[in-house]
Amino acid sequence: MTEAASAPPTQSFLTVQVGNERFALPASDVMEVIRPPAMTRVPLGPSSLLGVTNLRGAVMPVVSLRRLLGQEDSPSSNARVVVIDRGTPVGLLIDKVASLREGGPASSEAAPADRPGIAPVRAGELDALLAKDFGTIARCARSRPSSTLQGPQREAAANRDEIAVVHFVVAGQDYALPLASVHEVVALPEEVVVVPHTDSIMLGAMSLRGQLLPLVSLRGLLGLRAGGPATGRARVVVVRIGGGLVGLAVDDMREILRLPKSAIDPVPTILTRGNAEAQIQGICRLEGGRRLVSILSMDHLFRDQAMIEEIMSRTEKSRDMDTADGPAGGDEQFIVFQLGGEDYGLPIETVDEVVRVPDTLTRLPKSPDFVEGVMNLRGRVVPVIDQRRRFQFEGRGERRRERILVVRIDQMQAGFLVDRVSEVLSIPQSQLRPTPDLAADESQVIDRIANIEVEGRMILLLNPRELLDKAEKDLLATIGERNLERPAS
Repeated sequence: MTEAASAPPTQSFLTVQVGNERFALPASDVMEVIRPPAMTRVPLGPSSLLGVTNLRGAVMPVVSLRRLLGQEDSPSSNARVVVIDRGTPVGLLIDKVASLREGGPASSEAAPADRPGIAPVRAGELDALLAKDFGTIARCARSRPSSTLQGPQREAAANRDEIAVVHFVVAGQDYALPLASVHEVVALPEEVVVVPHTDSIMLGAMSLRGQLLPLVSLRGLLGLRAGGPATGRARVVVVRIGGGLVGLAVDDMREILRLPKSAIDPVPTILTRGNAEAQIQGICRLEGGRRLVSILSMDHLFRDQAMIEEIMSRTEKSRDMDTADGPAGGDEQFIVFQLGGEDYGLPIETVDEVVRVPDTLTRLPKSPDFVEGVMNLRGRVVPVIDQRRRFQFEGRGERRRERILVVRIDQMQAGFLVDRVSEVLSIPQSQLRPTPDLAADESQVIDRIANIEVEGRMILLLNPRELLDKAEKDLLATIGERNLERPAS
């Protein structure tokens, strides 16, 4: 055997600089080196976690190597992200790449130690460094059970003597549709394809995740006055008509309400004559009757058979439009809201309703800083948590657009104050990704991540059971019990 044949193989190292130090990473661990990408911040994560990003369909956490080493951040125009393979990709933000060189014989002890000033990173050392903040990040992201209601809980929710409705505004008037009829609610796009030779009620077609969606003016359907140009608050309520999907353009989405059926009155007979007949199936009373919301009838909203046929013909041209009852097979529905400029989602089954922030909340002495107070929700005392403060975000949102998501967790209700509620979104399973290990313990507020590549968008999906740890849940339960006999004003 020749000397060359018997020589042990050499190993390459990627030398990177972090502050005034240089480190050598085994090139076999490095998948690629990229420029710092756009990232979505993760609340309550370790300080070294800069956020998560989309790497060709995979959700990748990006970690500051400076912070892992206990150093302060320092902006660098040469900064790069070194993507390493730990079952799933993990990005390490470094100040710059120094070189790629061959070192000594390949082994767990091999490193270019002959070059002064370069600290070798031996096998296992990087994992130990990451484990301080992220637990066992080396293993593949574990699958977590969905946090949506299932089994008896779902049946109990469905059998309540209540009706859930999506409340929106058209021409300055309040309307609603039963939540069971709504596929999703999305923002009205800036560009709509206008279809020639169609009824004025037909606005045209829009793209919904790669599919064409017929777009109808709800103003026109209801015979209301024509409006001005659409604003940034305009929404499209996606409903099912005749086995297909159609978008109803509305001026603004307000709330999702879960109301007792006793709060909904039949429409007075004198109001159901002529063109208005049967379009409204009931009127619900809010705030003791000071606000009235008309609930539309999906069965009679589209009475023009020619229009239904036109909608169906346009829907059939998009063959991937699903036709099953309810959400498409494998799709999950989420209520999407914003906090600190980031998008978050909660499974729609876990949200009882979405309401406006009341004028006053009853403050509670000696309560945690994140507990804003309690509110009276139709006789029920509901603790309200400032989710921005809970996630340690600075500042607060625009007061008039803030909403409270009323969520039921372990037989108790809590309201989560958020900056705004933007949409109800139906997300295919193919776009739902497991969350990488982002914390050292087993608890994790981020349940999954919706990676909607066609829109270049990432939505952090929260696990409502982890929004409150056990101590906080016990505290809020005590608050609720203490106030049951003394309703908030």
